[in-house]
Amino acid sequence: MINRSHELAISQQAKLLGISRGSVYYQPRPISEDDLALMRRIDQLHLEYPFMGARMLRDQLVREEKPVGRSRVGTLMKRMGIEAVYQKPKTSKKHSGHAVYPYLLRGMNISRANQVWALDTTYIPMAKGFVYLTAVVDWASRKMLAAKVAITLEACHAVDVLNEAFARHGTPEIINTDQGSQFSALEFVETVKSHGCRLSMDGRGAWRDNIFVERLWRTVKYEQVYLHAYNSVSEARRSIRRYFDWYNGARPHSGLNRRTPDEVYYATLPALNLAA
Repeated sequence: MINRSHELAISQQAKLLGISRGSVYYQPRPISEDDLALMRRIDQLHLEYPFMGARMLRDQLVREEKPVGRSRVGTLMKRMGIEAVYQKPKTSKKHSGHAVYPYLLRGMNISRANQVWALDTTYIPMAKGFVYLTAVVDWASRKMLAAKVAITLEACHAVDVLNEAFARHGTPEIINTDQGSQFSALEFVETVKSHGCRLSMDGRGAWRDNIFVERLWRTVKYEQVYLHAYNSVSEARRSIRRYFDWYNGARPHSGLNRRTPDEVYYATLPALNLAA
């Protein structure tokens, strides 16, 4: 995608492609075996106990005979892109330079496909290192509409996966995200609005708003990610893609009356979206 021999400067190529110049030169920083092991365990604990912050996670790790300080846990959590899930004060405070949109789903009856899509990003451990997975999920059917594995947390990856979902499945009425910088960035917001969708954002750290997606990540990780030690980014992409194909077409859900996401999605898809 980037041509280093092109007469156009690399910074200009990156700008045209909607990616940061830093990601062009990105080289994974070596991470110690100890830190990788801690990050994997922190990820597991976060799925089980999403309300745990750095202090509580530190205490839990110490009880498991993994001596670590609160500051180190906090640093690893930031690197992983996770935070404790609970209602915090001043949830309406805006990110510097980014707009924050109200949560639109409270009290809403979400019962059909392409009514609401949810986007989120999660940490994926590998044998040596880690990557991030961003996915678009149809709220009513639990169908994974599009996903992307990337090595950085940037708005361009969220835009890529959203555009893929638009191209394959049409457009929803509402797109719901958290207040992460990749979702509040102007590039992402403009992509949502240009397709006529309304943008909804979880209250920062409010577990009631994003518990649905947190449960999906738990399913993906325990049924696929934690069973494999991916040796490369390409291997992680192939494995997760295969899992999503199976998840959509063959995995029944108790919350869907034992139907699969594909069955519910196509059964409740409005006629207007069938031609999309």
